[in-house]
Amino acid sequence: MHFSVMQLALILGIIVLLFGTKKLTNVGGDVGAAIRNFRTEMKRGQGENDEAHNDENDKVIEGEATKTSADAHKFKKKDNVK
Repeated sequence: MHFSVMQLALILGIIVLLFGTKKLTNVGGDVGAAIRNFRTEMKRGQGENDEAHNDENDKVIEGEATKTSADAHKFKKKDNVK
């Protein structure tokens, strides 16, 4: 379904009449702040996950073999297919 510019302008006009410009400005500001907070927390969460992931890989005991992706596939059980 496609809306023309006139239809969108009419809908916007009705919304402004119902809620008023002050309330719409407040709602827009609140939505913007929520999006900014969400992005900030996502970046902070990614940083913590990256640090935790790097810490686990850095802790290698001397003489201990490390697992690679090739090793994981080497010992994977194969299904018998006829």
